Order: sequence, then structure tokens, then C-alpha cells
Amino acid sequence: MEQFETEEQQVEAIKKFWQENGNYIISGLVVGFAGFIGFNYYQDTKLAQEEAVASEYTALLESKDTDNEAFKTDADKFIQANSESSYASLTAFSLAKDAVEREDYEKAVAFLNTAIEKAPTDAIKAIAVIRLARVQIQLGEFDTALATVGQPLPEGFKASAEEIKGDAYLKQGKKELARNAYQAAIDADGLATNPTLQVKIDDLAQATNLTQ
Repeated sequence: MEQFETEEQQVEAIKKFWQENGNYIISGLVVGFAGFIGFNYYQDTKLAQEEAVASEYTALLESKDTDNEAFKTDADKFIQANSESSYASLTAFSLAKDAVEREDYEKAVAFLNTAIEKAPTDAIKAIAVIRLARVQIQLGEFDTALATVGQPLPEGFKASAEEIKGDAYLKQGKKELARNAYQAAIDADGLATNPTLQVKIDDLAQATNLTQ
């Protein structure tokens, strides 16, 4: 599906950030408990747990290319065992991407809903919401997709949300609404990350002229 690679880069950037800075962030949070008894034990335990989860997550992703079926089974177990970890959401992303590649959109919807539920930040949640709406369009669930991207999202995702609205409206034959949505995406600096937006609005304008 289009733009999955762009969003995958966003997820990879977030994943890299956690790998490089996760321990420092956790350490900073732990410092707030310095006045409590057992601080050192708590700190060591939390850091060890996070490192173990990170290692397990890395090994899980590496197994995807060697044994895809085992990866899917192990990934589901990983999410259940680490439901409070940021890696639960990232693992759900990986399962959703795998499902989309196999055009199993129903499963992709389920995994993306898990990614939304387990998302540790608004940005990760927004990426999952955008992907979910695209999958819903693949399923022909246009009104559902519109409702999905109609919820409040961080400002940086406005262009993607408006483009999806345009795609959904176009599938419904609502060309004027589609044009307005595509233009809103362009106005939100959508061309910076997705030049095909201009192609979409140009094609729509041409099609409208031909029918007049």
C-alpha cells in the first residue's frame, strides 16, 4: 500500500530512539523515586527488564525473514507478555505490515487496533490511525475510514489525514469533497512528503473537465 514505506521510516526512527535513549529515559523516571526505600534495587530491576524486552524484540524481528509463521506466533505472544511496553505497539505494527503484504486486511485491522491501544505516545498512535484508515479503504469501508481520521490527531499528521479523506471521498464518487480534501492536504505541506498529492488533484481536475 502507498506510503507504508514512509510511515515505516517513522516507526523505525521511533524504534531507534528507544534503543538509543530508552535506558536514559527510564533512568530519569526512576530518579523520581529516589526518596523511596529500595531505590537501587528498583532501578536495577527496571533497567534489566527493559534491556531484556529490547533484546527479545530485536530477536523477534530478526526471525521474521527466516520463519515467518513462527514470527507471527511469537509476536502475538510477545505482545501479550509485554502489553505495557512500548515494544508491544511496535510489534503490532510489524504484524500489521506482514498482513498487508499478504493482503490479509482483516488481520491488519486487528493488529493496527492493537498498535493504537498499546501506543506509548500520541505520535505512534497517530501513525497507527493513519495506517488503519488506509486499510479500511482497501476493505471498502469508506465511511469508517473517514471516521477513523476524523478523530483528533497531532498537527503533523493533518496532511496524511486529509489525503485519506480525499481517497475515501473519491471512492464514493464525491469528487468535490475529494478535491477539497486533497487541497487541504497540500495546504498542510503534504507535498513535502508525498508529491503524488499533486498528481491526484490534477487527475481529479482533468476527470471533472472531461465530464463537463
